[in-house]
Amino acid sequence: MAAKKRTHRFGGSWTDQKLDVLEQYLSAYTTALQNAKFKKGYIDAFAGSGYREAKGTTKIVLPDLLDEEPQTLLEGSARRALRVEPRFDGYVFIESHAGRRAALESMKNEFPEQANQIQIRGGDANQQLQSICELSWAERRAVLFLDPYGMQVEWSTITAVAETRSIDMWLLFPLGIGVNRLLKRDADIPAAWRERLTALLGTESWFDEFYAAEAAINLFGDDATRIVKKATTETTGKYFVDRLRTVFTAVADAPLVLTNSRGCPLYLLCFAAGNPRGAPIALKIANYLLSSKTAWD
Repeated sequence: MAAKKRTHRFGGSWTDQKLDVLEQYLSAYTTALQNAKFKKGYIDAFAGSGYREAKGTTKIVLPDLLDEEPQTLLEGSARRALRVEPRFDGYVFIESHAGRRAALESMKNEFPEQANQIQIRGGDANQQLQSICELSWAERRAVLFLDPYGMQVEWSTITAVAETRSIDMWLLFPLGIGVNRLLKRDADIPAAWRERLTALLGTESWFDEFYAAEAAINLFGDDATRIVKKATTETTGKYFVDRLRTVFTAVADAPLVLTNSRGCPLYLLCFAAGNPRGAPIALKIANYLLSSKTAWD
């Protein structure tokens, strides 16, 4: 009996939504640039195994702790990207998990004509991406898919991507599954959580945006003030989109809100265009794809 392929499980119908949008954008991107002289690449951070698995409802206890269990095999982002026509000139898949890197390596056998164009990297995704961004981009263009399991992406990485002025970025922002969980109602946020939020958002000003002083009366009837949370999932998401605008050429106005089966927001699928010349058409395509799903008004 053949050994069972080990894959990695994550997501539900919202995963199909994000992958459908990504695949359609990649196809439109390579079609629009098929006669361009520069090299076109696809970069997938947190690439997984190339497959994903369908699942039932999963309770996510912590943003960075998502377990695995065998389910129905479906194509993930890496494999979908390799199927896109016209093809990219190169593919970079970044995955820290050794087992999933081995599964990505096996895709070279499934796609022999593209095997020499597939590069698989281990290690920290932020470090790998920043290293890639240090390359010369004068003759290169790329699409980046940043699909973390939680809050691993750092703002310094996002800035490095924007500074290439050559990379279009699709990013899954951990709205409900990460950020909102760390924003405690009473503002008593542990130092480690504050550091994580600052690393993701790139500034400490998030606290003033998400919290406000409120008048209150204490047990003795004296006037007092307390700090309370004023942020909602919507205002938090819009804050992050505004942060993207500070570094990217153009950013889609209405990210796709990905929800669980109960309608609770988990992630925002955000788009940012890197190249000033290509931004208008890139943004037009992205906005069309995002509006065809359930995006914020």
